[in-house]
Order: sequence, then structure tokens, then C-alpha cells
Amino acid sequence: MKYMLLIYSNPAVWEALSDEERAALGPEHAALIEELVESGEWVGGSVLAAPSQSRTVRVRDGAALTTDGPFAEVKEHMAGYDIVDCVSVERALEIAARIPDARLSGVEVRPLG
Repeated sequence: MKYMLLIYSNPAVWEALSDEERAALGPEHAALIEELVESGEWVGGSVLAAPSQSRTVRVRDGAALTTDGPFAEVKEHMAGYDIVDCVSVERALEIAARIPDARLSGVEVRPLG
């Protein structure tokens, strides 16, 4: 079963980290991805551009309305995603818990349809 691991970030939490703590997160996530590639569970993933570069489209009464920014007024934003192909939701949750951002904000685990 394939799962998307939606990685959320909170700028306030990110800014509260020391330079050393921030620098350690990238290599930690890269090591997890390398492990998942070796196990055959890695499908893909990417970091996302800053929320300030996003646009949201809503269609109301047949008219497309476009607004700047993320889709909701929240403190956290989606920072990236990983897609894994593993045997169970329990395994997907185990992997999500190892993503460094799970300690800072959250990682949503959602099955792909």
C-alpha cells in the first residue's frame, strides 16, 4: 500500500532552533530516505517552496477565485512530502515518526487511492 507522508512546518518552531539543530535535520532525513531506498519502500518525495509562493484556487458560482498563500489560515504549512510503499499503515506510521519534522510540528499519514 502506498502512503503519502505530509510534512508540516511551523516557522516559529523552526526559528527557535539553533543553527546546529537546523543543520542536523537535513542529513537525518536524508539518512532515512537512503534506508527506505535500500528497503524498497521509497517511492518519492520533495520539499515544497515557501508558502508565500503558493496560490489557492476556489471555484464559486462558476468563477475561479485565486488568492495568495496556503489554503488555510494556520500557523503550520505543508513543507514537503514523502511517498512510501509499505506493508501496513503501522509501518507507514513508524516511518513518519522517524521524519525529523514529526518532533517539531507534525507528519500526516494518508493512504493513496
